[in-house]
Amino acid sequence: MNITLITVGKIKEKYLRDAIDEYSKRLSRYCKLEIIELQDEKTPDNASEKEELQIKDKEGQSILSKIKDNAYVVAMDLKGKQISSEEFANFIDNCGLEGNSNLVFIIGGSLGLSDQVIKRANYKICFSKMTFPHQLFRVMLLEQIYRGYRIIKGEPYHK
Repeated sequence: MNITLITVGKIKEKYLRDAIDEYSKRLSRYCKLEIIELQDEKTPDNASEKEELQIKDKEGQSILSKIKDNAYVVAMDLKGKQISSEEFANFIDNCGLEGNSNLVFIIGGSLGLSDQVIKRANYKICFSKMTFPHQLFRVMLLEQIYRGYRIIKGEPYHK
C-alpha cells in the first residue's frame, strides 16, 4: 500500500518533527509513506470572506496538482464521517482489498479545504468536532494509520 499525506504548512517544532519521524519509521514495515508539505498562504488579520475563499482556492489548486489520477483521496474535513480506530483500520484494509493501493490523505491549512478538494475526495473523515493545529493533527493521523495497521495485523498496541 502506498500512503501519501498532502499537508498545507510546514512543521516548525522539533518535538512534532520527531514524532512524525518516529511514526514514519514505524509505518515503513507496513506501507510506503510519502509526506508532501505545501506552503500555506498567509491570511491577513481580519481577512474578508472573499479573501479567505481566494486563499483556500489557491491552496486547493496546489493540493490538487499533487494528486495522481489513480489515487483514492481521503479529505480530513469537519463535515466528514467520524469513525472509530477499528473502523479506520477496516477502511484502510478494505481500500487495499478493493484495489485502491494509492491512498492520499489531505490535511488543509488553517482555513480548511477548498470546495474543489472536497469534490475530488472519495471519502471524508472527521477525527473530532474539535479544532486541532494542523501540525499536531499530522502526528495524530500518522498515529491512527499506524494503529490501523497494528489492528489489521492483529498485533498488540491497540487498547
